[in-house]
Formats: sequence, C-alpha cells, structure tokens
Amino acid sequence: MRWYLGVLGLVVACWGSCSVVSAQLVAPEGYKEAHLREGNPPAAVWVNPQPAGVELPEGVSHQTFHSDAIGEDIGFCVYLPPNYDQESDRRYPVIYTLHGNGGNEWKCLLDAEVLHEGIVAGRWPSVIMVMPNGGHNTFYKDSAVDSKFRVETMFIKELIPHIDATYRTIADGSGRCIEGFSMGGRGSTRLAMKYPDMFCSLFCQAGNVPRIATLYDPAHPETYPNSLLGPDRENYVNNDVFELLQKNLKQIKKGLRIQIACGTKDGGHLPTVREFHVALLEAGVDHTYIELEGLAHKKTEMIARLRPIWFDYHVESLRRAAERSGKN
Repeated sequence: MRWYLGVLGLVVACWGSCSVVSAQLVAPEGYKEAHLREGNPPAAVWVNPQPAGVELPEGVSHQTFHSDAIGEDIGFCVYLPPNYDQESDRRYPVIYTLHGNGGNEWKCLLDAEVLHEGIVAGRWPSVIMVMPNGGHNTFYKDSAVDSKFRVETMFIKELIPHIDATYRTIADGSGRCIEGFSMGGRGSTRLAMKYPDMFCSLFCQAGNVPRIATLYDPAHPETYPNSLLGPDRENYVNNDVFELLQKNLKQIKKGLRIQIACGTKDGGHLPTVREFHVALLEAGVDHTYIELEGLAHKKTEMIARLRPIWFDYHVESLRRAAERSGKN
C-alpha cells in the first residue's frame, strides 16, 4: 500500500497500481457533447424480481415501500449485519449504495457481499446497507417535466425516512454514508453536495460530474439535460455539483468527508472526475483521490483492486462523525 501527501493536506491512498494527478488537469471541452447524447429516462420498472441465477448474499433481503413522489412502489435491497437481531437495543449506521445507469435494486449485491465479508472478519464494524432502485437515466434527479421521475425527492424525503422508521438506524448525518458507481457516483456526489448535513461520508466511484449549468440550452428542449430539467435555468444551477460545492462549502468542510476513485482508462468519466478533484483542491476541501492505472469503466474490477479497503473510508468517516457528535 502506498500513501501520497498532496496539496492542502490532501491524502491520496492507493492500493495496487494508482497514479496521482496535478491540480492543473481539467476536463476537455468535448465532454459537453458527450453528455448531450446521454438520453432521457425511459419508462421505469420500479420493483424488479430477483434475477435468474443471482443468489442473495448473507444478510440481504429484497423490500419495497410506496413513494408518493413517484406514485409507485419502489424496490430496494437491504443488508443487515449478523448481530442485528441479537442486539435489539443497538442502532446502526447506514451506507446508501446507488447503482449505475441501466441498473436497479439488484445491481449492487457485490458491495453487500464485500461488506459482510469484512464485518465477519472483524475488519469493519456492523453497519446496514441500503441499495435502492433509482431508475434508468435519472441520475437521481427530480425531473422538471415528468412527475414520474422525482427520484431525488423519493430518495431524500421518502426512502431515508422509511429506512430510519423501519430499521434501528442512527437517524442523522453522523450515521449516514452515500456512494455509487457511474450514474450512482454522479447521483451520490450531487446529493451529498446538496444535502451535506444528511451524510458524513461520500465515495464517488467513477461518477461523471459535468458542469450541468453550462449545458443549459432552451433552444433544444428535446436533448438531455434540458428534457429532464426543463426551461428554467435555476434548475440547472441547483443540480450542478460545482455550484452546490460553493453554495454549501461551509457545511461540506464541517462534516462531509469525500473519497473519489476512477480508472485512468475510463475516458468517458475521468475528465470530469479530475475537474471535480481540482475544484475540491481549489476550495480547500480535504479529500481522498484515487486513480487506478489501466482501469476502464468496470466496477467489479475496481472493487477487486480495492476490496481490502473498500469500506475503510466510510468507517473512518463514521468514527469521526460519532466523535464530533459525542456518540462514541
């Protein structure tokens, strides 16, 4: 394992073959055009059957809850640690793991498998994991033009309260982590920047974080993101990670720890990931930044390379948050 000390006290932890980039690396202009071709949310199936041949990891079950924001039942998988039923007075932190584009509530079972393995081995403390269905191509946003895709409201206003009411959670930001790969990485990053008091830890895994505010183009309402966010420019500013970083900088610095990982061969995501890394540096936000040499846009390979430390960052974030809140 190698450690690098960078600018502004930034610590970069690398496992295996990683590289560190300078603060001068920014995204090329061409990324705008790429994102205009992402498309719009298709019709969603919000509750999905267990895929054929897929076995549930130990501790995982499939559940549903009703979302008034979307007007449908929503599926999610939840992992409960081995001692959950035995220690009935204990409350647990929660890691919310968001799937990528084209996925659903079954897509992140490997994360739960890795977590369970580490808890049983004594590497990580007991935590709950929730893996919700975020739909296709929604990027976990609220659509301004289609009420069927109010995914941010569903997640923040309905799912999290449902989890806190249903399970013995630490029901505040000191006990919540958020993460995701690809679309889930972008969604988790935006939600953490928008609601920094609700989470103590963010792990963005190859999540494309473009400057959405620069893509505002009312002359082309049929193209993404205009087709999702509508004609009001304020919707773009309110969904732009870079704008949200500046708006909520004080709260972010106070209580949200941030880790970012991406592969050097992930050409569709690395440019904006690097740009966000630079923005954090320039804002004076300490964070952990990892580049995995030769890795393309492959979550299973990213997990394989980082498996022994996959949840280390969240665990440390939870420890610090508990210390700050006096819950240790």
